[in-house]
Amino acid sequence: MSLALVLWVGIFGGRGSVDFPARPSASLAALPAPALRVQKPSPLRPDRDLSYWSPVVRSVSARASPAADAPRVALVGTRTAEHTPNIVLTMGRATDARGRVWTRVRLPVLPNNTTGWVPRSALGGLSVVRTRLVVDLERLTATLYRAGKRIFSAAVGVGAPQSPTPRGEFYIRNKLVSYASPFYGPVAFGTSARSEVLTDWPAGGFVGIHGTNRPDLLPGRVSHGCIRMRNQDILRLALLLPVGTPLTIR
Repeated sequence: MSLALVLWVGIFGGRGSVDFPARPSASLAALPAPALRVQKPSPLRPDRDLSYWSPVVRSVSARASPAADAPRVALVGTRTAEHTPNIVLTMGRATDARGRVWTRVRLPVLPNNTTGWVPRSALGGLSVVRTRLVVDLERLTATLYRAGKRIFSAAVGVGAPQSPTPRGEFYIRNKLVSYASPFYGPVAFGTSARSEVLTDWPAGGFVGIHGTNRPDLLPGRVSHGCIRMRNQDILRLALLLPVGTPLTIR
């Protein structure tokens, strides 16, 4: 399903015909360059290197299908557990029998990889991201791609066997500096991934990506589920990773 936005600009004269000179007059000044440049629209279509997210502007129930009477999957609030504006990764849209538009979104709930449908009216405007973060639990690496090209890679620490980092498709929910500390490092990212066992993430249950005061343990399976990086790596990633970026943990 796709949505394209087309901007038409028309210039209309008054009644009757308008005669134009055969040659431009030398006395006419050159027209100034237009102040507004309309960018090429980005169609809403499934694309590995192009994704969309929206803020949640009012609390709403996510449904199992695009219908008001469908079973409720989860309650989606306007704020995250870290007290930042809540966002959802959008995955498609549909219109119900009454003409109401619904958006399919990825949900930060257990079980992981859950999706649901919310009314389009409960979401704000769409933002575009062209990045994708991949965490490889076997190779113990995190790699960031932009438009399909690798722009960042670093060794990571992931969950220990008794508290594994979950696999699946998620997204970056927020960027945090308020948790800056020796343990969490200078900056952190909250994700939509949830630990089914336990976590050292302050909000409880969510998997974070953050720095560490024990770089000597990386790479390794050393955390309670979070993804740890050396501080210099998380600072470099913070310059490249926008909120809303899809996250694959495999």
